[in-house]
Amino acid sequence: MYQQYFDWVGGLLRGDLGFSWDYRRPVADVIGERLPMTLLIAVGTLLFTYAAAIPLGIYSALRQYSKTDYALAIFGYIGLATPNFLLALILMYFANLWFGVSVGGLFSLEYQNAPWSWAKLGDLLSHLWVPIVVLGTAGTAFQLRIMRATLLEELNKMYVTAARASGLSEFKLIMKYPVRLALNPIVATLGWELTTIISGAPIIGLVLSLPDTGPMFITSLVNQDMFLAGAMLLIYSVLVMIGALVSDILLILVDPRVKMGVN
Repeated sequence: MYQQYFDWVGGLLRGDLGFSWDYRRPVADVIGERLPMTLLIAVGTLLFTYAAAIPLGIYSALRQYSKTDYALAIFGYIGLATPNFLLALILMYFANLWFGVSVGGLFSLEYQNAPWSWAKLGDLLSHLWVPIVVLGTAGTAFQLRIMRATLLEELNKMYVTAARASGLSEFKLIMKYPVRLALNPIVATLGWELTTIISGAPIIGLVLSLPDTGPMFITSLVNQDMFLAGAMLLIYSVLVMIGALVSDILLILVDPRVKMGVN
């Protein structure tokens, strides 16, 4: 086994990921066809998660104990408690019930094998929101709760009271100091959030029939196509490490104290 492993690693250094027994093609070619869609969904989900969670968390903290705050709290609990695959099935059911359309896949039937065009790109965007919302709901709910709790803690500190007493406008005060500090745990968990998205993507891809690497990865595990499965695990691990690196870089940009080593 150790000889097989080092032969595989040696192939990786030469750009050879092995040969897929299921597809009867080189693994690099098989993955290369689907990896762009996986990256598009993962990046889109990250953007959706933080674009929704940060402003909603800020609003919830500033309107503590209001009806909106309670509504967002309920959304947070439901979002954390609902499995992604169940949410995907619910969306598929109601889309078919109310609109008579299928939200599975990333393309309509007429565009699946069509060459790329503006019409096909528009069709892709019209389908892309479904996996993004499904994969991002739990993360949005989690990050929303973190943003709310951290910002509430910052708002109760003395420097906020002193800045408000100096006559600083409320919007500038909130955005320049408490929000910036409250972003630290949000930014620090970016790598973790990417790991959650990647781990949930295969099941969602299987449920929604997405043309990404998720269903292919599950099939390779079931059929013991070890070169394809091993390459996918390697790619997923690299994506997680890239997410952690980006998280550390953003944390330095958001909070200079991290760079200076100040507690």
